[in-house]
Amino acid sequence: MPLVQVAPTYSGEVADRWAYADGSGEVGVIASVTQPFCRDCTRARLTADGQLYTCLFASSGHDLRGPVRAGTADDELMRQITEVWTARTDRYSDLRSAATSRALPVIALDANRVEMSRIGG
Repeated sequence: MPLVQVAPTYSGEVADRWAYADGSGEVGVIASVTQPFCRDCTRARLTADGQLYTCLFASSGHDLRGPVRAGTADDELMRQITEVWTARTDRYSDLRSAATSRALPVIALDANRVEMSRIGG
């Protein structure tokens, strides 16, 4: 079936998308290793146990369950989330892409990352 490339619908969209020419659907590819998008990433994940992850490949999260259970006000929670997001240094895909292009071992990059199924990969 013929495919037609679809333009991104928002800034930071990570999938390259194609629609079936007959309008029956579309497919998308997220090529985070060969086309890293860390710099433009707008995604954070909150797990069921209250951990905020700023990267799908992060090795640890930031606790929000404690402040929520302590009754922290919404504006203070927003300040904490903003602080975590603006201080993030996640560059997993950038680093993996650089290592792959130079044929360097990437095992160290993968060693402690959280499983994507846990954070809504």
